[in-house]
Amino acid sequence: MKTEDAFDFSKMRRPLTVMVIFWGIAITIWQVTGKIFFLYNFVYIGTALGVGMGVYTALPKRQKLWGRRLAQFLVGSYMLVFLGLFQHENMQIEGFFFYLLSGFFAGSVIHYLVAKIAGPLIFNRGWCGWACWTAMVLDLLPYKRNKQGRLPGKWGYLRYAHFAISMGLLVALWWGWNYRPQAQSVIELYWLVVGNVLYYTVGIALAYALQDNRAYCKYVCPIPTLQKITSRFALAKIVGDVEKCTDCKACNKMCPMDIRVSEYVLSNQRVVSTECILCFECINVCVLNALSTSVGLDFGNRELLTTNAPVKVSK
Repeated sequence: MKTEDAFDFSKMRRPLTVMVIFWGIAITIWQVTGKIFFLYNFVYIGTALGVGMGVYTALPKRQKLWGRRLAQFLVGSYMLVFLGLFQHENMQIEGFFFYLLSGFFAGSVIHYLVAKIAGPLIFNRGWCGWACWTAMVLDLLPYKRNKQGRLPGKWGYLRYAHFAISMGLLVALWWGWNYRPQAQSVIELYWLVVGNVLYYTVGIALAYALQDNRAYCKYVCPIPTLQKITSRFALAKIVGDVEKCTDCKACNKMCPMDIRVSEYVLSNQRVVSTECILCFECINVCVLNALSTSVGLDFGNRELLTTNAPVKVSK
């Protein structure tokens, strides 16, 4: 009688490594600050990511998405609901800079420094794929594959305009109106709620208008303006086996960020695009298992993106 193959626990090295890294961060910050909050904060986040990645690893290809969704909800809801709504921390990008200027060592400051500024040096933009509380809702919408391609022209600059508006508001309130944030104040809660209502409204509207769940991430979200700087040097990136690749372009079609993954593979280069969110959709869709993650040193400065450019008609 045949017996089922035993589960290969060596595949759990990646989720366990993520857990250990976050636990190390938790213990270090706790020891430096003496605040127990940072211990359970990062232990929870690391464990949630590890559990989600573990489920992702254990599930068959067609169901792996649920592992990533689990991580999104475990981390995203903790950030938005517990830290934001219950603890009254302003988790918006403006809140980060307000706390930074105030010298207030809030959870928001540590979160941005670790997840969105320093973190991409190791995990690339994995935050966007595995933990973002905006994306955890947008990814539930029906447009999982963008059939049109990325909008051409100046659409990509909207995120920088958003960032500039946020910084302008920061300057006006800090130096013009002498606004100073206070820990767990109602004003911080209002800022968080209003900001997220706007984010979700714009994100859902764009998703339906452009038939693209990740349209908000590509055009409007201000967070990549920080992430794209350090993610160029990210240790973790997607890599392909040029010997296995048949250039079927299934990975390109499945990529939620419109990256032309196959062109990186065929040029024997890791996917160095700073738009990569390490969602692993390209890995899952490849029937030849030509794609995987790798750890290495390179400099990302080559953006190969599928755009919905208008066709030029010759006269």
